[in-house]
Amino acid sequence: MRLDDERESSNVDDRRGSSGGFAGGFGRGVPSIGTIMFIWPLIRGLLKTKFGWALIAIGAVAYFSGFNPLSLVTQGSTSHTSSSKQDEKSAIFIKKVLASTEDVWSQVLPKYGIKYRAPQMVLFNGRTTSGCGIASANMGPFYCPADQKVYLDLSFFNELASRHNSPGDFAQAYVLAHEVGHHIQNMLGTLNKVQRLKQSWGGQNTVKSNALQVRVELQADCYAGVWGHYAQTKFHQLEPGDVEEAIQAAGSIGDDTLQKEAQGYVTPENFTHGTSKQRVEWFLRGFKTGNLKACNTFK
Repeated sequence: MRLDDERESSNVDDRRGSSGGFAGGFGRGVPSIGTIMFIWPLIRGLLKTKFGWALIAIGAVAYFSGFNPLSLVTQGSTSHTSSSKQDEKSAIFIKKVLASTEDVWSQVLPKYGIKYRAPQMVLFNGRTTSGCGIASANMGPFYCPADQKVYLDLSFFNELASRHNSPGDFAQAYVLAHEVGHHIQNMLGTLNKVQRLKQSWGGQNTVKSNALQVRVELQADCYAGVWGHYAQTKFHQLEPGDVEEAIQAAGSIGDDTLQKEAQGYVTPENFTHGTSKQRVEWFLRGFKTGNLKACNTFK
């Protein structure tokens, strides 16, 4: 994508943990929470002996004299630093993608009589809290309608590239655009209607609930395509090969593909997102038409 000169969204709650160490610059700062948690077992052991207390005192004097004693236990963090640089590059990119969705939907939704309210994106590492409960990296990116936030652990993009063979920046953009698509559904009242219908079944019809959820997910794919349509035609942000990256990503995370990889066979009654073919088709429908009304997966 052509986003080098584009702005980063300010609707971001960055909860990613510190890599440890101290703040740089003129003020040395204080140890990060991550660093304290890392060295706490060592400190706890030292507190049990007079010799340990002496070492802690020496370390404190050294720190306030300008030397970082924790560097002795964090010297092996160079690879983590390199990883953090890549992580930050990914964060900047995805913030720009979020800004693109804001620009597109702020212009598209008023055509349908709706004023766009942008969701917040929460970046986290490992686990965090959400309005829908605990957010875990194992869950993958998701949208929580309760707090209207998109939750994303950037490590998912590594899995998307390596495990699902879907590298490329537009593959990542498609993932975020899909989650923002759920936010559009929330604004339109679709998610609320679906939830009420599921509740009316009393949780007794899993097959019907799954089939309904498939329609929700395919519509979010279509809305992602609508965003892509305007990101290209109005803002000229797409490059050759970008659409193919989204198609590859959509196809690699279809229910049938994932089930075959995990268990060697397909159980359609357990589908919750749609087949690879369906996900590609609905993304392309939104991309080609740029029309929300073309995304009615509930017919």
